[in-house]
Amino acid sequence: MVSLAVTGHMDLTEESVPLVRAALRDLLAQHGPELTGVSCIAAGADAIFAEEVVEAGGRLVVVLPSQDYREAKVKPGHVAVFDRLIEAAAEVVTLAHPTANRAAYEAANTELLRRADRLVAVWDSSPPAGKGGTADTVAEARAAGLPVDVVWPKGAARKG
Repeated sequence: MVSLAVTGHMDLTEESVPLVRAALRDLLAQHGPELTGVSCIAAGADAIFAEEVVEAGGRLVVVLPSQDYREAKVKPGHVAVFDRLIEAAAEVVTLAHPTANRAAYEAANTELLRRADRLVAVWDSSPPAGKGGTADTVAEARAAGLPVDVVWPKGAARKG
């Protein structure tokens, strides 16, 4: 059984979502149903990955960065998906941080990588912004010797 963690952009354009979903589906199919997906289930790439893990029959592990994450950070348009993924998860790990902040997100990324055999990065290869985002997580994984599968299908784009 292989354990795949995900990091990725939250700000995918609407047109990018089906492209990313198909690319993730193809990647997950290479590992068969005996896979575990580890995700923070944030809107965008994290949630799409988690949905595809569940759809593929894999085991979903959710890592929540803080005790107040749902109330503080999950926007109304994402609540239904978030709650559905929590319900579908085989395991939900809530970190000890009382509030969602940079330290909580960095701890969540570290926990994702600790639980993974590989990292799936839905990433446009833009340089790190120094804020614990996708590029920083990729760099952390690579520094730890964890294989990284970059998913950025032709035509994918970010908002803005």
